[in-house]
Amino acid sequence: MAAKIYESFPKRLMEEVHRWGAMKQTGVSLRYMMEFGSRPTLRNLLISAQFLHKELPIRIARRAIELESLPYGLSQKPAVLKVRDWYLDSFRDLRSFSEIKDTSDELEFTQMIKMIKVRHNNVVPTMALGVQQLKKSLDPKIDYEDLDEIHQFLDRFYMSRIGIRMLIGQHVALHDPNPPPDCVGYIHTKMSPVEVARIASEDARSICLREYGSAPDVNIYGDPNFTFPYVPLHLHLMVFELVKNSLRAVQERFMDSDKVAPSIRIIVADGIEDVTIKVSDEGGGIPRSGLPRIFTYLYSTAKNPLDEHSDLGTANVATMAGYGYGLPISRLYARYFGGDMQIISMEGYGTDAYLHLSRLGDSQEPLP
Repeated sequence: MAAKIYESFPKRLMEEVHRWGAMKQTGVSLRYMMEFGSRPTLRNLLISAQFLHKELPIRIARRAIELESLPYGLSQKPAVLKVRDWYLDSFRDLRSFSEIKDTSDELEFTQMIKMIKVRHNNVVPTMALGVQQLKKSLDPKIDYEDLDEIHQFLDRFYMSRIGIRMLIGQHVALHDPNPPPDCVGYIHTKMSPVEVARIASEDARSICLREYGSAPDVNIYGDPNFTFPYVPLHLHLMVFELVKNSLRAVQERFMDSDKVAPSIRIIVADGIEDVTIKVSDEGGGIPRSGLPRIFTYLYSTAKNPLDEHSDLGTANVATMAGYGYGLPISRLYARYFGGDMQIISMEGYGTDAYLHLSRLGDSQEPLP
């Protein structure tokens, strides 16, 4: 089997991947990205590109190596082979780019990493498809408790992907000649969590309206003028996911009831260490036995947008159910900058989700 996989990639490339995968990764903090990026001089862009030229191949090589040795034959599933090929192509692109000496090299390099980021756009649903292909082939009579190993791999894999996309996105965004006020690349130095939560809630409600024809209200409590430095894109993704889950639970619970659906409450609190965002619903909660499952990648009952039968082109339409990766991936986004996410449930009443975001911005990227 192994011989077949390697056909398309020369042995020399694989040796190079293993050599780079053994090198040490270098993490950066939110604060460092913010301070460094606040002066996007040509010299700083050059330094940033030179850093990425060395750092990205290390991070990508590590993932390519892990993709080769997954348990239960997951590595051989067609969807996973496709992801592995994307990683190897990107590694090869980075390694065949010669030394970055001046601004014209830097601009060319920036175009290339932009392309790499696009190449990897569908990694999450494609890996999800690989896991589904695996589940179909496993014996349903066996209890795969040790699918834990796959879960841990996916946590590492997706966490690393968040880091790679943050580094590329940040570098590319620093080239914007007219950045929005208070923005340093992806980082908004004066982000209002109340404002981001409001937009994310509206986005989630519009999907709920489209799917169910009605949607519970969302009320937000907190000081709209309070700001702190963070990545609005990440916060939007997390709040959107939590609100969407709450809307769905409330909607399903009150759909056939004559009672009016209770609103969802979002509370934003600013502490000294953390900014905490709580999303509370009265959607009936989750049984305690089901709680450990909500953060796994293996239990979703929802349909994958990239399922064998669907067209890849339509895969970007968000649905209420998603494909079951929303919560675990949102938690990784929270942890990426030193925060966390927890879900507390009262079965028969509702669920409270707590999103903790670190205010200090000093924590280093986690480097799986």
